[in-house]
Amino acid sequence: MKYRAINFSQKFSLFKEQWQPKVIAEMNDYQFKVVKLQGDFIWHDHKDTDETFIVLDGILRIDFRDGAVQICAGEMFVVPKGVEHKPYAEREVKLLLIEPRGVLNTGDGGSERTAPNDVWI
Repeated sequence: MKYRAINFSQKFSLFKEQWQPKVIAEMNDYQFKVVKLQGDFIWHDHKDTDETFIVLDGILRIDFRDGAVQICAGEMFVVPKGVEHKPYAEREVKLLLIEPRGVLNTGDGGSERTAPNDVWI
């Protein structure tokens, strides 16, 4: 077995598209995904799982129907399962998502913004 650390900067250099999470590792049934975001996303929820956002670069705002949270580089936030939310980034944000394998980025409803699952880089 070859042991090698995962370098976030190197992984982010491999793609340009936004709102398209890329899997970089798995732990049990959980996936670690890097993604670039800018602009407004759609309202959605994940009925069966929490979703963890770890901001590596930039500032992310997550809107809720009753408020919002701002997450800066070096911070994280867990959106509880079933809570409707909408990410927004004024400038490009680079973040790490942690969620169970098979979770769609747009929740159960899907939309034109639904990214393919299990895309590894």
